Amino acid sequence: TARRILLRANVDPNKRVKAWTEDEVGRIRDIIERELKVEGDLRREVSMNVKRLMDIGCYRGIRHRRGLPVRGQRTHTNARTRKGPRRGVMVKKKPAAAAPAAPAPKKAGA
Repeated sequence: TARRILLRANVDPNKRVKAWTEDEVGRIRDIIERELKVEGDLRREVSMNVKRLMDIGCYRGIRHRRGLPVRGQRTHTNARTRKGPRRGVMVKKKPAAAAPAAPAPKKAGA
């Protein structure tokens, strides 16, 4: 994509960026703004595509909704990035009666 943009803007691809003139930078900027989706527009389009998948209820949309991997990766192990931190298993505590009782303090002078 970058080589095509430079070709359309008539900029030498072997020329270093610091050697570009203001005119060349302006031509490149115009081509990018006119023909490519960048920043906010691109984010909006991607989020709308994900929302559409979730609304129609397809498999990919369901995976997005549940926060699981969408592209067929295994989830038995791994997938921690999508699933978030581990939820630990609660361990039951043993009853307090099993703990040995402390001996009674001795009286002074006895």
